[in-house]
Amino acid sequence: MTDIGRKPRHRRRRTGMALGVPLALTAACTFAYGTDLGLFGAQAQANASAATAAPAWATATADGFASVNALGQNGTYGGRDGKTVTVKTLADLEKYATAAEPYVIVVAATITMNPVGKEIKVASDKTIVGSGTSGHIVGGGFFLGQGVHNVIIRNLTIRDAYQGVWNDKDHDFDGIQMDGAHHVWIDHNDIRHMADGLIDSRKDTTYLTVSWNKLSQDNKAFGIGWTDNVTADITIHHNWIRETEQRNPSTDNVAHAHLYNNFLEDVAGTDIKSSYGNYSRGGTNMVLENSYFQGMTNPVVRDATATLVQRGNHFSGTTGKNESGGTGAAWNPKTYYPYTLDKAADVPALLKSGAGPRGSIGTTSAAASTATAKAAAATTLTVAKDGSGQYSTVQAAVNAVPANNPSRVVIAVKPGTYRELVKVPSNKPHVTIQGTGGSRKDTTIVYNNASGTPKPGGGTYGTGGSATVAVEADDFQARNLTVSNDFDEGAHQDIAGQAVALRTAADKILLDGVIVSGDQDTLLVDTASKDKLGRVYMTNSYVIGNVDFIFGRATAVIDKSVITLKKRWNGTSAGYVTAPSTAAGRKGILIANSTVNGDVSDRTFYLGRPWHAGGDATLDPQTTVRNTTLSAAIRTTPWTDMSGFSWKDDRFAEYKNTGAGSGAASGDRPQLTDAQAANQEVADWLGDWTPTAS
Repeated sequence: MTDIGRKPRHRRRRTGMALGVPLALTAACTFAYGTDLGLFGAQAQANASAATAAPAWATATADGFASVNALGQNGTYGGRDGKTVTVKTLADLEKYATAAEPYVIVVAATITMNPVGKEIKVASDKTIVGSGTSGHIVGGGFFLGQGVHNVIIRNLTIRDAYQGVWNDKDHDFDGIQMDGAHHVWIDHNDIRHMADGLIDSRKDTTYLTVSWNKLSQDNKAFGIGWTDNVTADITIHHNWIRETEQRNPSTDNVAHAHLYNNFLEDVAGTDIKSSYGNYSRGGTNMVLENSYFQGMTNPVVRDATATLVQRGNHFSGTTGKNESGGTGAAWNPKTYYPYTLDKAADVPALLKSGAGPRGSIGTTSAAASTATAKAAAATTLTVAKDGSGQYSTVQAAVNAVPANNPSRVVIAVKPGTYRELVKVPSNKPHVTIQGTGGSRKDTTIVYNNASGTPKPGGGTYGTGGSATVAVEADDFQARNLTVSNDFDEGAHQDIAGQAVALRTAADKILLDGVIVSGDQDTLLVDTASKDKLGRVYMTNSYVIGNVDFIFGRATAVIDKSVITLKKRWNGTSAGYVTAPSTAAGRKGILIANSTVNGDVSDRTFYLGRPWHAGGDATLDPQTTVRNTTLSAAIRTTPWTDMSGFSWKDDRFAEYKNTGAGSGAASGDRPQLTDAQAANQEVADWLGDWTPTAS
């Protein structure tokens, strides 16, 4: 390649940003950081049934506000760093849920609370997840007290604490109650028929995401507040709330309440009648998007002191108040995390089929049990600079992987800076390199070669050869680390500035929760040869650079990530985000559901240009940027020519981007139609491959 940051803005208390996991691929693209004992930890203690390897879906990380790095907690991942135990009794559930250590607790039976109304006091760093649809909690629920954090409750049915009084003032028997907790994810549960609230988020509980739940058959569905402070940040999306009278939810004194794609249904012909739907109370500042309200009385209500912004909601058979407005400061949820809206009209069908516990989380078939056993038995090699691991360099661990290994090998890299070159050769598939620190910044692999840097044995490196990490093996994964090229262009103006941080030249590459950092040519997504397919899926990650810094001929998806634009070595702002060199008939680079920003001047960066590598006119480069927030750094004409090839002869387009850098369709700014966009989704790029963390 030739030619010619800062993180996104954060408000109070934040030290960085951790993006959420894509909901549609949450089963496939999770963090599952293990210990030296294996990917999912050692055998459980004897009082539980035999430990099992948690399915990837059971060890997923949160999206929404629960994914944000704040209050000393980098997102919400529950008990992923601890042992996995399967429980079938109240004693075992309480034992592990209240323990100081992290656990993934798989509930594989119906557990009845004794006494009725009992709420288990869950400690920090826990995942409590139902096994298939068999995990039921009857006659009680869970309590998360002050300071409890990093808790995930998923795939459970929590039910039947009802004591025969509809508006029960005497029995505070909630499904899930939180008093001053933070970083909590409540997802894919069925919570119903309790004595008080189904979910109560109280006393400044914050960084909470509630998603894909069924909430039903109760007077009070979901209450938020019980505080005079206006500090909490909460995301509520894709919940089906039906046959409930009030608190749907009632949201009191929440600094940022983001509600989207929920389905509120007042079911005709029942004795239960809604008194109101979504309620913005006190000092709440609510954004309410693409939700569906069916038959609700007073579907959207706000106090005079609250703010409520509505966008794209659908109302069918509703009566009474439908309010918006207020004087609170406007805010954009995408400032804090990425997300994708489903169409409001699609929400009822989507939630009727997708909300509540998922049977697929269980692994009961022989084939599934075999797959789980293989995952549990995955080889783990440890790397540590201080000598406490099996190897002191990452490459030494790669070298230890046997040729043509048939199953996953996890290289667990302890925190530190590893200044080395790493190559995963084509005969070593199924390798995962993952940092074991609390942040993707804790583990860094870095080097400073560039195109033109002398090789030790003579000659110079080319662009591809300059890569700090080069991956030539299929089914490779990288998670929770930084890969960087810190070549100093200013000090080496005698050679070219192309300096690759990460080069992939294989198929089925999953990059999950990583930072890839450089200047020019940061991320090279290549294929083993022109005629071979190479697919790359990057999620929950950052790519940093300035010139052609996402480039190559692979079929590559950058999803739910942040693309950070960086000034040139001399302090100027000018650059190109992508330079695809796609073969005709293949898909190129797709940027979806992401953010493009950085500390650069306005209108100085192109989204892309066509790289006809070697002057090959048969190539048909493609970049699509869709559903992405673009900063003002993006030029009003975002595509440009390269080396005599016109971008207009290739495939460059946008779809429903937002932000100061977005623009209307024109001859210089093609936009996909809805029909065209339907064929340019993430799944279209990945084809028959579903990325699965392992």
